[in-house]
Amino acid sequence: MKILVLGSGGREHALAWNMQQRGNHELFIAPGNPGTAALGTNVNLGVNDFAGIGSFCRENGIEMVVVGPEEPLVKGIRDFFLEDEMLKTISLIGPSQYGAQLEGSKAFAKAFMERHQIPTAAYREFTEANFEEGVRYLEAHALPVVLKADGLAAGKGVVICQTNEQAVAEFEAMIQEAKFGEASRKVVVEEFLSGIEMSVFLVTDGKEYVVLPQAKDYKRIGEKDSGLNTGGMGAVSPVPFADAAFMQKVTDRIIKPTVDGLAKEKIDYTGFVFIGLIKVGDDPFVIEYNCRMGDPETEVVMPRLKNDIAAVCKAAAEHRLAEITIEEDPRTAVTVMAVSGGYPGDYDKGFKITGLDQSLNDAILFQAGTKAVDGQVVTSGGRVLCATAFGATVAEAVDHSKAILEQIRFDGMYYRRDIGYEFV
Repeated sequence: MKILVLGSGGREHALAWNMQQRGNHELFIAPGNPGTAALGTNVNLGVNDFAGIGSFCRENGIEMVVVGPEEPLVKGIRDFFLEDEMLKTISLIGPSQYGAQLEGSKAFAKAFMERHQIPTAAYREFTEANFEEGVRYLEAHALPVVLKADGLAAGKGVVICQTNEQAVAEFEAMIQEAKFGEASRKVVVEEFLSGIEMSVFLVTDGKEYVVLPQAKDYKRIGEKDSGLNTGGMGAVSPVPFADAAFMQKVTDRIIKPTVDGLAKEKIDYTGFVFIGLIKVGDDPFVIEYNCRMGDPETEVVMPRLKNDIAAVCKAAAEHRLAEITIEEDPRTAVTVMAVSGGYPGDYDKGFKITGLDQSLNDAILFQAGTKAVDGQVVTSGGRVLCATAFGATVAEAVDHSKAILEQIRFDGMYYRRDIGYEFV
């Protein structure tokens, strides 16, 4: 197939890698990065340039578009394609703008879960209109308490408050001072659930579904999950605590009701569903939905997936998912993310990266925040690259990943050395 992958990060590099390893496709990646350039043709288009993307697809006979990041989905790229006579014949992998609200609006997602009896934390939502009621609610709320900006906030719109005073101050900053811009004009207040988190990924056509390899990511910048939240410092797959009994609960209580809910509400949804879960005791609860694959989880899911993800997506677009059997590599995969000094705060860019040409055995280097300047790969983002490695155990895979990163150099480079620590 002729496929256009939208995005420029490690997630898109991993998707493209799987498509080339497991399939035989002509790949274009927009805008891509130096890593994706080795797998296909990078195209200088922004992910939200719908008109430019549409023109490129028409001119180049693109048969499938796989949307990596959430923003174009929330902004309605699927609807844009369906409204064009030529573009609507292309298989676009991603939900409608309405369906993308599962990620684009925390309040929409919580209400969806409530309608379909999907287990999640108790919640209330507030805006400027009922601000004072929200203050009183937070002053009396059990601690800790979770505040979430309703809209997209680049992974930074969630605050866990340890005191009622902090909760009220954060609430005021979000709604009255627009701490997260438009995203926090509405705030969802949730009870705090204590447990261990993991991620489950589906490909669905809104009625049928298949489950991809599971993963667990690590969001905190510091070791032993300390410090500020990031976009993700590493991931492991499979998840050691997610045994068959637990995953059966996930299927019965969460996966099936989610897909059945999409079908019952006639939501146009062809693409990925990323379910962020927390295991409380022996029971799963949904923390959030995302309408695309996770990052850095994709960097362990795609290497473990023996299927061609493009063929799985094509089957979803053609309502043939019942024909698909997902096959997984039985080994453990771990990815460790190398980031720029100062991340997730301010950081400098443009530092030369060395060590990318090392020989790899049972491992892959995925690029994320990189670009090519005068033939040299340099840093261009907070999360720069990650090393994904296989092993018989989490510890073995982690050691393999770290050995690769020890050969990589750029100014200010930092990575966590304890990814998967609770399973070692």
